Amino acid sequence: MGSAQVILLDTHAAVWSVSDSKSLGRQSRRILRQTGKTDQVVAISAVSFWEIGLLVAKRRLRLLDSALEFRKVVLARGTVELPLTGEIAILACELEDLHGDPADRFIAATAIMYDATLVTADERLLKSRYIPHKQNAET
Repeated sequence: MGSAQVILLDTHAAVWSVSDSKSLGRQSRRILRQTGKTDQVVAISAVSFWEIGLLVAKRRLRLLDSALEFRKVVLARGTVELPLTGEIAILACELEDLHGDPADRFIAATAIMYDATLVTADERLLKSRYIPHKQNAET
């Protein structure tokens, strides 16, 4: 990503952003609005699209008709998709004491690899000693 500061959205933060939900706090919304005026890049892990697909398939998320439609909307907003690489997958395995949710482990590892600020409301990720830059999505 060059010298740009990466703002990585956790899956729920991306959903809240697309739906313009008040669950995404005022400070987080302000940060996302200002990215066009700064050298910050808003990003999402490819794993989040997998999570969205699972939620849509289980009918637990009805934001849009499909995960593919959600992805198109997110990317059309200028959000950059970060791939799940082998290096990220291995790092996710090495994060001791981080809970077992594979998607969260991949997202945490992605934040570490890109030295990104992770926007999340997940208390376990906010308390993680591995992720150096965090923003509570609810603030």
